[in-house]
Amino acid sequence: MVSYGVAPFIFLLLLSGCCARPLFTLPSSNGKNKQPLQTFRPFNLAHRGSNGEFPEETAAAYMRAIEEGADFIETDILASKDGVLICHHDVTLDDTTDIAEHKEFANRKRTYEVQGVNTTGYFTVDFTLKELMSLGAKQRYPFRDQQYNGQFPIVTFEEFISIALAAPRIVGIYPEIKNPVFINKHVKWSGGKRFEDKFVDTLMMYGYRGSYMSKEWLKQPVFIQSFAPSSLIYISNQTDLPKIFLIDDVTIYTEDTNQSYWEITSDSYLDFIKEYVVGIGPWKDTVVPVSNNYLQTPTDLVARAHARNLQVHPYTYRNENSFLHLNFNQDPYLEYDYWLNKIGVDGLFTDFTGSLHRYQELTSPLSQNEDDASKLLHKISSMLAKYRKT
Repeated sequence: MVSYGVAPFIFLLLLSGCCARPLFTLPSSNGKNKQPLQTFRPFNLAHRGSNGEFPEETAAAYMRAIEEGADFIETDILASKDGVLICHHDVTLDDTTDIAEHKEFANRKRTYEVQGVNTTGYFTVDFTLKELMSLGAKQRYPFRDQQYNGQFPIVTFEEFISIALAAPRIVGIYPEIKNPVFINKHVKWSGGKRFEDKFVDTLMMYGYRGSYMSKEWLKQPVFIQSFAPSSLIYISNQTDLPKIFLIDDVTIYTEDTNQSYWEITSDSYLDFIKEYVVGIGPWKDTVVPVSNNYLQTPTDLVARAHARNLQVHPYTYRNENSFLHLNFNQDPYLEYDYWLNKIGVDGLFTDFTGSLHRYQELTSPLSQNEDDASKLLHKISSMLAKYRKT
């Protein structure tokens, strides 16, 4: 696999630890003379960075994903108590930071209603940016590498953007407006601005503009995503940047409109939302139902979306056996092949950017130098050894 020269930066971050803030200098060229975004095949979407290797939503995870060949680095945007936009998936800090080790914050635990459920924990909205920066990120899953726990701080939305813009090639960003109902309830900005306004203002400040595949967009590619349809509709009046409507399990209800995602996936709703978005990002089990860890008959959601000229970017693809359905024989490459070639999606959110990149490079007709299929399969099989567990 081709290296994109990001490893030295990760090494420096490891040396600095979480006590010092990493500095990300914006490139003066603004994408000039950089290798362009690839658009000839489905997008490799680095889910919270390469979080199969580094703690999610950290500079190291994003930079590693860039090195491994990601087309877009994905992030979730929340806000601190003092209104700074940060990269963090959960509204609580409990599962992905070392907050439990910070006794000075022991009295900050709260119970709030989040999407209709009373949730107890340490919430980002109860901490200033300075306080959040004193925390160290940790790996969410205990079966993944724990050696980097506590070594990387939470990054801001602006730092995340800077990482993408500083990449040696054009790398897109894929930020999510996360839990906007909750954030707008607990964080207030001057001038009557709301979470969505601050989100769009930040993108515009860093030069993100243009409709999908326009000249402006290709210079600084971005997809804006959210599970909240009202947020996507609201920002449609502020920017023509492409938007993706995220879709959860069909039994779940939206946080803002109280509609089930069963209704959301109906023809009538797709006809409505297509005026505001360029695609959907469904949970993969919504596209292909699962029973007893075996795939069932695929739904027609992809076909119906494509009939409306909507892209489909399912989530989330993970290499570990505990996430791979039994149909794939513990082989993530078989899963990629199924979704890209049989289901025909337009992009994949993966925790393992490198494995998806290797699969697409090995199977791409533009980079294929071997006509012998058996040699190709042998090469892929040998690469799988490190992902298999007994």
